[in-house]
Amino acid sequence: MVSNEVFRRAAQLRNQINKHDYHYYVLDAPIIPDAEYDKLFRELLALEDQHPELREFHDSPTQRVGGKPLDAFPQVAHDEPMLSIRTETDISDQGAIAFDTRVRKALGLRDSDAPVEYACELKFDGLAINLRYKQGKLWMASTRGDGTVGEVVTENIRTIHQIPLVLVDCEVPVLDVRGEVYMRRDDFEKYNERQRERGLPTLVNPRNGAAGSIRQLDSKLAAQRPLSFFAYGIGKVDDGWNKPETHSAMLDALAAMSVPVCEERAVVHGAQGLVEFHRRIAAKRDQLPFDIDGVVYKVNNLAWQKELDFVSREPRWAVAHKFPAEEQLTVVRDIDIQVGRTGKLTPVAKLEPVFVGGTTVSNATLHNEDETRRKDVRVGDTVIVRRAGDVIPEVVGVVLEKRPAQVGESFDLFKRLHGKCPVCGSAIVREEGEVNWRCTGGLFCPAQRKQALLHFASRRAMDIEGLGDKLVEQLVDSGIVETPADLYDKHKLNLQTLANLERMGEKSAQNLLQAIEHSRQTTLARFIYALGIRNVGEATAKDLAQHFGSLDNLLAANEERLQQVPDVGPIVAQSIAAFFGERHNLDVIEKLRDKERGQLRWPEHAGLKVQVLPFSGKTFVLTGTLSMPREEAKERLEALGAKVSGSVSKKTDYVVAGAEAGSKLDKARELGVTVLDEQQFLTLLGSA
Repeated sequence: MVSNEVFRRAAQLRNQINKHDYHYYVLDAPIIPDAEYDKLFRELLALEDQHPELREFHDSPTQRVGGKPLDAFPQVAHDEPMLSIRTETDISDQGAIAFDTRVRKALGLRDSDAPVEYACELKFDGLAINLRYKQGKLWMASTRGDGTVGEVVTENIRTIHQIPLVLVDCEVPVLDVRGEVYMRRDDFEKYNERQRERGLPTLVNPRNGAAGSIRQLDSKLAAQRPLSFFAYGIGKVDDGWNKPETHSAMLDALAAMSVPVCEERAVVHGAQGLVEFHRRIAAKRDQLPFDIDGVVYKVNNLAWQKELDFVSREPRWAVAHKFPAEEQLTVVRDIDIQVGRTGKLTPVAKLEPVFVGGTTVSNATLHNEDETRRKDVRVGDTVIVRRAGDVIPEVVGVVLEKRPAQVGESFDLFKRLHGKCPVCGSAIVREEGEVNWRCTGGLFCPAQRKQALLHFASRRAMDIEGLGDKLVEQLVDSGIVETPADLYDKHKLNLQTLANLERMGEKSAQNLLQAIEHSRQTTLARFIYALGIRNVGEATAKDLAQHFGSLDNLLAANEERLQQVPDVGPIVAQSIAAFFGERHNLDVIEKLRDKERGQLRWPEHAGLKVQVLPFSGKTFVLTGTLSMPREEAKERLEALGAKVSGSVSKKTDYVVAGAEAGSKLDKARELGVTVLDEQQFLTLLGSA
């Protein structure tokens, strides 16, 4: 007889698991991590093993594989059930050894008999799918559902480019290919980043993203999700296919038909082979481009699989051997704000340390203020933390049932920082339509130093050859260089200081100093671009230089005047005004400018000669054949502030006419535009 206590606990577990199944499989919104769900499921299985009469309850989740099929999709009965396999949660070597022991016993093998041959694969973290091919053409795709009845999702599956619509060299009347729809980590991160930039909901994890995508009623929406597929087996097969004798050979045959099959698999012998495969995959788990939560062992001989058959809902011939869970529960102790290399402010949850994904995690990203508010993460909350591979740990959700009465207030980044960067004290801004707050002290902020210096020295900016990542890191970490102005300070940066750096020989140091000296002569467009103002690329920097003609004019411009520049709208104008409105940035710019202008507050080490543009506001048109390459002529004109156009109009100031000039020359004469031959053009350039 079942005691009242056991009866009540089993009923409680059934209700909890069914509730979580509904949230995961139907609503696509899990409320607990996988590891917590597995604990509940294992506890119920143990109770039912001890008291078989509990299995008579038809609502027990142990009597089905997954969630109830969605009513919105047509349903289909599987000709061969899509049953799950047993999970071996002992992540040690013993898990593999125990499986081999069970298999040998079930097959009646003695110790003296040869080791059993196994096919070893990865346990993908996605959604199981059955692909039915008729005469080699994809006819229907269905989900696992409850293992007996699934949901038809053919149109959504067709959007996955990896899945072949026609098999190669296969015209079997019916062939069911079974596998996993999943989402690569990089695709998952890119998709979520795009969603954050748009202020739209993000996916909880790649597994949930795959499941939710396949259950989209609109296949156009499913097509927007970056999904992938791997096959791991077959279901129903009609006569007409020479079925291989082993599982591994069957996967090889599917691969030959153009069905995606993961290459990370092996055929091994005995328990030791299983142990070595588990260890090898565990060691490279973080380097895989997709999530796995374990490996799968299968008896390779298909005849032996048939002999071993099934027990309860699971095959005796296969087992999943787990790795550490990638999601766990923990508590938020505080929310900190980190400043990234580009000035982006990221809220970071300071956590009660928790072991997740094979390592102890005490910090997890919240991405941005909007994401933190949407998830409603507060200090004191119990949260789901996820870590997979080399992806930064993140908080994926709050367990509201565990929220304490005295939880902290809703997150407000600006209020928490009093509007100032926590690193340098510069003002923080959030542009219209942006989800991220940013520090405006780009040239000054210590958190942005390395990025600012690398951009400043880049080829299309100040073009300081030899100043790369590793050297910038050494210069900043050693305290030699704090801002771009320090690059030109001979008291700070000289042969002696460079000689003390790792792997910096005298010749390399001399070359670097020469490159820095050469960069002192630059154009206004290059200098503007080198400042690293957000939303100001090379083209915008040229437009600004051509419009204003000098750095002083640009510095004096307000947002209204900035928007008079072609292609400069409100957002770009706001970025420029915010950058030049920060006193710290102006201080660095002043140190960079030409000391010969007589302003004694500029230190003697400064000396960048930013060219004032004589052709600012002038429009040139080049026509005919010139002795210098057309592109070179264009670059020289733009460097002097000119705009080079492809057509002649009343707004054209000069037409440069080379040999065999055609209709553009005629148009210039008709409009009375000044025409220069090549010699006059070269003289004009020389006098600029």
